[in-house]
Amino acid sequence: MVSVHDPDRDAAFGELVRFRQEFYECLTARVDALFELAEAVLCTDGPVRSLVGLSLAPEHRRGHGALYDAMNCGRIDVARLRTTLAGVPLPRATDGRLVLAVDVSPWLRPDGGCQVGCVQDPIVDGVRR
Repeated sequence: MVSVHDPDRDAAFGELVRFRQEFYECLTARVDALFELAEAVLCTDGPVRSLVGLSLAPEHRRGHGALYDAMNCGRIDVARLRTTLAGVPLPRATDGRLVLAVDVSPWLRPDGGCQVGCVQDPIVDGVRR
């Protein structure tokens, strides 16, 4: 993936292009509509609150009917997608250390699922709830 710290931006860009092509090839039905839907989800600012709102994103160039058709009839080859994701190189700093990102958004998700054996321990404004 492309990083501002990447010493070889051309190689990183090439990797991103390769991943996008591999992702596109994981889609098996309503391919173009699903691909645009994925781009719209990734490029939309803030949370996605409705499919209709998502269909208005510039990355989704089709009408909202195509969006619903993609959601109802589109298909993804999950096994191929797993293989594609596993093949993405891990981002590394110039000294070789892994560079990972963490979502620290302030949106509370009390109904969000947890991994088995884990519990949510929300801290709001520095106070454990």
